[in-house]
Amino acid sequence: MTPSSPDTGARRAGQLALLALVDLLAMSLWFSASAVAPELRDAWGLDDSGAAWLTTSVQLGFAAGAVLSALLTLSDVWDPRRLMAGSALLGAAATAAIALFADGLALTVVLRFVTGVALAGVYPPGMKMVAGWFRAGRGMAIGILIGALAVGSATPHLLRPLGGIGAWQTVLLLASGFAVVAAVLAATGLRPGPHQAPAAPFDPRAVRRIFADRATMLANGGYLGHMWELFAMWTWIPAFLAASFVADASAGTTPSLASYMAFGTIAAGGLGAAVAGVLADRVGRTAVTSWSMVVSGACCLAIGPLFGGPVWPIAAVCFVWGFAIVADSAQFSACVSELAEPEYVGTALTLQTAVGFLLTIATIRLIPVWEASLGWEWAFAPLAIGPALGTWSMLALRRRPEAALIAGGRR
Repeated sequence: MTPSSPDTGARRAGQLALLALVDLLAMSLWFSASAVAPELRDAWGLDDSGAAWLTTSVQLGFAAGAVLSALLTLSDVWDPRRLMAGSALLGAAATAAIALFADGLALTVVLRFVTGVALAGVYPPGMKMVAGWFRAGRGMAIGILIGALAVGSATPHLLRPLGGIGAWQTVLLLASGFAVVAAVLAATGLRPGPHQAPAAPFDPRAVRRIFADRATMLANGGYLGHMWELFAMWTWIPAFLAASFVADASAGTTPSLASYMAFGTIAAGGLGAAVAGVLADRVGRTAVTSWSMVVSGACCLAIGPLFGGPVWPIAAVCFVWGFAIVADSAQFSACVSELAEPEYVGTALTLQTAVGFLLTIATIRLIPVWEASLGWEWAFAPLAIGPALGTWSMLALRRRPEAALIAGGRR
C-alpha cells in the first residue's frame, strides 16, 4: 500500500478527525476553572490575583510538564497514544477533585498545576502524531488540530450558561467527563502514521542542538510573540466583556451573553486555524503567520476604545481577533516539525510549547495590573508588542535558506 493510495488517504483523514476530537475533549479542562471564576470569586472571596491563579497555575504545570518531557524526550521515546491517554485521565481526575473536594484556592491551585502537567502529555504528542500522518498538507492538518484545541478551550464558557450560572461544580465535572472520553478514544482508536519516526534513544544533547539551530529558533521567536498575546486575551476577554456590558447599562445584556460571546471569541480560533492551515500550505507559512499577527496586533489596539459601547462592534472585533489570534498558531509548530531533526520532532515541539507557556504567565498576570492603571480601554494594548516582534522573527526566517524546507519550499 502506498502513502497516496485511497485507503491510506481515508485512514489519514480518519486519524486526523479522531486526533482533533481527542484534543477538543481533553482541552476542555484548560479553562474549566477560569470559566467559573465569577462563581468562585463569590464562594471563596477571590480577588483579581486569585482569579488569575486559576489559569496561571495551569500554565505553570503545562510548562513544567513540557520541560520535563523535553529533557527526557518522552514524546519520542514513549508511545504517544498511551502518553496522551494516561495524561488525559490524570487531568480529568485532578479537575474532578476540585469539584468534589476543594473549598478554597490553595488546593485548587495544586490541582490546576497537575492538570497543566497532564495537558503537556496531550497537546505536543498529538502534534507529533499529526506529523506522522501528514507530510504534504501538514500545515492544514496541524491547523485543524489547533482549531480543535481552541474550540475545546472555549467549551467551558459554553457549559457555564448551559449548565446554569452558578453551578460551577457541574462545569468542572462535565469537562472531566469529556477528558475521560478523550483518553478512551486515544487508547483505542489512534494509530501511528507512515511518516512517524521510530522511537528514538534518549539523547540529552538533543535539546542543545535544537537551541543551536538558527532557523528553528526564529520559528520559535514567532511562536513566542504569538503566545505573549494569546492566553492573556483568552483568560481576560470574558472579564472585559462582562465589565463592558455593566458599563453600558442601556444595552440590556446578561452574564450569559458575556459567556456566549467569550465562547464565540475563543472558538473562532478553530475556524482561523483551519483556514490558515490551508492557506499556509499553498502560499507559505511565514506569510500567513505574519499577516495573522498584524491583524491580531491591530485588534489589541482596537478593542479597548470600544469598551462600554454597543455590543455589535465589540462582537465584530472579538470575532476577528479570536479568528486571527489562533490562525498562526499551528504554523509555528508546522515550521518546527519541518526544520527539526525527524527523530526528535516530538522533543522540539514540546520544548517550543514549554517556553511559550512560561511566557504566557507574565501577560496573564500583567493584564489586571494594566487594567488597574490604564482601565479596560488600554489594558490589552501592550499585548501588541508580541505580534510585532513575532512578525519580525518570521520575516527573518523567510530570508534564510532553510526556509526552503518549509511547506514544500513555499516559505
